[in-house]
Amino acid sequence: MSGFDYDLLVIGSGPGGQSAAINAARLGKCVAIVERKPYLGGVSLQTGTMPSKALREAAYVTSRSASLGMRLSKRIQPDNNVNYLADALSQKDSVIDQTHSRLLEQLMKDGVILIPGEAGFVDEHSIQVTGPYGEQRNLSAEFIILATGSRPRRPASVPFDRERVLDSTSILKIRRLPDSLIVVGGGVIACEFATIFAALGSRITLIDTHEQILSYLDADIVTRLEDDFNDMNISLRMETRISRIERTDGGVSVLTNDGNRVLADALLYAQGREPNYDPLSLDKAGLVADDGGWVKINEHHQTSRNHVYIIGDLAGRPSLASTAMEQGRLAVRHAFLGEAACKLDYLPMAIYTIPELSYVGETERQLQARSAGYVKGYAAYADTARGQIIGNEHGLLKLLIDSQSREILGVHIIGESASELVHVGQMAMTCMATVDTLASTVFNYPTLAQCYKTAAIECLTQLG
Repeated sequence: MSGFDYDLLVIGSGPGGQSAAINAARLGKCVAIVERKPYLGGVSLQTGTMPSKALREAAYVTSRSASLGMRLSKRIQPDNNVNYLADALSQKDSVIDQTHSRLLEQLMKDGVILIPGEAGFVDEHSIQVTGPYGEQRNLSAEFIILATGSRPRRPASVPFDRERVLDSTSILKIRRLPDSLIVVGGGVIACEFATIFAALGSRITLIDTHEQILSYLDADIVTRLEDDFNDMNISLRMETRISRIERTDGGVSVLTNDGNRVLADALLYAQGREPNYDPLSLDKAGLVADDGGWVKINEHHQTSRNHVYIIGDLAGRPSLASTAMEQGRLAVRHAFLGEAACKLDYLPMAIYTIPELSYVGETERQLQARSAGYVKGYAAYADTARGQIIGNEHGLLKLLIDSQSREILGVHIIGESASELVHVGQMAMTCMATVDTLASTVFNYPTLAQCYKTAAIECLTQLG
């Protein structure tokens, strides 16, 4: 270790930090993770990905059970709302506990040392760890990986109180289901929580400045989602700015720029996240954040100090657990083996609304912006036997195909299991398969995967 205490110090135990530590340990390196929280897993396990998706799954099951043979707009009876929420929260907590136990077991099995405390740089190769009881010690490492994640953006003008005015962390600890909820924002987190609480029985008003929710997605996919929002009694107030948010005796009051006032029992503010750099004392390592709070990194996730890497949410978009894990693996292999990082071309994106959305590759907007020649093919879930069995009315799969090469440029899906189905398209794109491959593939019957074949044949009809 050339005089260092460790070969690698990882700051943060989220998906990226876990992956980096485990992969380095399996290369025979002496590795430690420093975690300031009393539990492992970071934002992803404790306050982000896992709890929100576990809550979403419980809400989805609840809504399916409550609406069997009916539309989702059928309201859950108010007398049972608290029980539904309690059951959903219990399921969420159970998932977190089980996952935490398995993570701890895996890290111990691979010989990763766990160090509790908050880390801050002393110099380029050393950090000071302040333990749970204020004790301090300095540790050094040949390589350091920063994986401290992000937190919800909390503007000073918003009167957060963890009871009525909430962010995406505090809403996961809510104990009483609000009869009405205002959601501020039209991005991934806002839309996911809007559908979760609508499925549990809350009346939702979503307010956003954009023309459409999830504004970077293609309009035809978003239109399908908006149809589902309508079925769930989610009211959309688009192209609307908020002038003021106030707590009231009965809940929350929102004044909009058009002079209207929206009242609700509670409010979720979900407009962006910011990096957790604050305690790291970056300047002592010779690192500087830009005006947005981010530190510049190269394609290998190295900072200007080549032995310091940044991964996960701390590295900025796409801020996904899946990419953080791969970034951790690639950073370790670059640090210790000198391997060049491969470009992550076909990243699958999933949005866990009810219903799910998922996509890989380019959107029509992007193709049109670069004047690409393409055709598109659709397959509706309702036209498949599986779609009819599960009663999915609005599910849809769309393929975007290059007019000349016939290669797959993009796959866009809305509907049940979209986050799983997208991987068929991802693998096809990674292998540079053409639309002809999808059209000639035999899929199990009855399955939703048959949508690929249907959409591919529609594209072939256009290609001639």
